[in-house]
Amino acid sequence: MAASSSNRMAVILAAGKGTRMKSELPKVALSVAGKPMIQHVLENLESLNLSRIAVVVGYRQEEVKNRIDLKRFPQIVFAEQTEQKGTAHALLAAREAIGNAEGSLLVTAGDMPLIQPETFQSLFHAQEEQKTAACVLSSVQPDPTGYGRLVRDSEGFLERIVEEKDADEETRKIKESNAGTYIFESPGIFQILTNIDSNNKQNEYYLPDAVQVYRGQGRKIGTLVLPDTDQTLGANTVDELATLEEKYNKLNAERRAVAGS
Repeated sequence: MAASSSNRMAVILAAGKGTRMKSELPKVALSVAGKPMIQHVLENLESLNLSRIAVVVGYRQEEVKNRIDLKRFPQIVFAEQTEQKGTAHALLAAREAIGNAEGSLLVTAGDMPLIQPETFQSLFHAQEEQKTAACVLSSVQPDPTGYGRLVRDSEGFLERIVEEKDADEETRKIKESNAGTYIFESPGIFQILTNIDSNNKQNEYYLPDAVQVYRGQGRKIGTLVLPDTDQTLGANTVDELATLEEKYNKLNAERRAVAGS
């Protein structure tokens, strides 16, 4: 059974350092258009009326906490990832913060400030309507270099997500890529996470590997393909951060034009 839409929660992964950013600040604390990336993400979640938001912190966590308006977001709880062992490990760190309440759990990254409120809303709807164990946000990239690829079965259902470093030549030709944002059934996802191993090039626990665990249990995984690839952009370098700000300003100008028409 898919989780009821009456209880929606979220986890924001915000523990990373961002070693290529040439800054001592955690990556999610860096600004886009004068505002920390994580604050953008929170504001994009605001209209969803989430019962709980767990923010997974780690590197220089006080710098992240100090940039969050807790009066505006009283449903925020913090969880600590003490070691950087991958995205599945990061989500598992939020297990206690989320608790055993049943519902739909959105998982997204704190350094992806362009994903719009209606996209998050559509992802919740997709998981609820498709009655799947999980739903993955994807996009078809002209150049998907660096992204995990979505591998589908003969019926078009998602079979697995393969990180680029672990992909063979044929898999790297796939244009549909993982946008790093998911809806999972909660609290069931936390048991799934304990079945993920670190047998990969990075020696990390990958959250996308939850897809294969679910499939091994005979569960189906939904997808929502996002036509606007700009929304899925993150930043790993100073140049990419500048690009992110350009895209943010462009997106905002477009939204204001639509609102004023």
